[in-house]
Amino acid sequence: MIGSPFHVLAVVDSTNNYAMAEVNSGNVTNGSAYFAMEQFAGKGQRGKQWHSPPGENIVLTVVVQPPIKLSQQFLLSATIALGAADFFAKYAGDETKIKWPNDLYWRDRKAGGILIENVLRGSQWQYAIVGMGININVPQFPGGLVNPVSLRQITGKEWDSLALAQDLCSFLDRRFNDLPLVSEKALLDEYKSKLFRYQETGLYKMDGEFFSGIIRDVLPSGLLQLERDGKILSLGVGEVEFVKTS
Repeated sequence: MIGSPFHVLAVVDSTNNYAMAEVNSGNVTNGSAYFAMEQFAGKGQRGKQWHSPPGENIVLTVVVQPPIKLSQQFLLSATIALGAADFFAKYAGDETKIKWPNDLYWRDRKAGGILIENVLRGSQWQYAIVGMGININVPQFPGGLVNPVSLRQITGKEWDSLALAQDLCSFLDRRFNDLPLVSEKALLDEYKSKLFRYQETGLYKMDGEFFSGIIRDVLPSGLLQLERDGKILSLGVGEVEFVKTS
């Protein structure tokens, strides 16, 4: 079960780093969760840093043994994103979305992010180390951040971030247990039903150029199918930037 055992750490550089060290030392079991009250070198997608005030947010890594092939790793990413969206929607409502590939959004603002790192033994996918950072109690964000939002800003209430992290684990567990049982098509259809800007015109930036585009599909490989001037572009993570317009 995801979240069992559930470890609470006072201070770490990164929960993903900590979990990776536990994997390498053989001290981890499938479903182990690591929650940090404070981390000082959190990792985001593509080498970005993620900073969180001590005790204010969900800073969590779970370690799982994927029940699917390594070639299907986007299905795990979609599953985790759906679990996180299920969790956040419980508190923030049905305007919760997933921004491709696996950011957590509320309306057009970022509430959290997910970073998955894989541990391979030869050709075997031994573990996935799933790091999640979700904004919970931040009343106001520093300038320079493009579009952040916290659960406190949405609801006007303060929350127990530790209790919410444990609740998040239960949502992830339900989705993870369903992963080998649902069809690829059913999983991706549900993922797309919650996808930010799906089948909507939006502003994007690629190679320094701004353009209007429409997300038409997400392939099982995780490639984004973005329509631009009547043509479909197949894009990987980091190849296109979503531009905020409001």
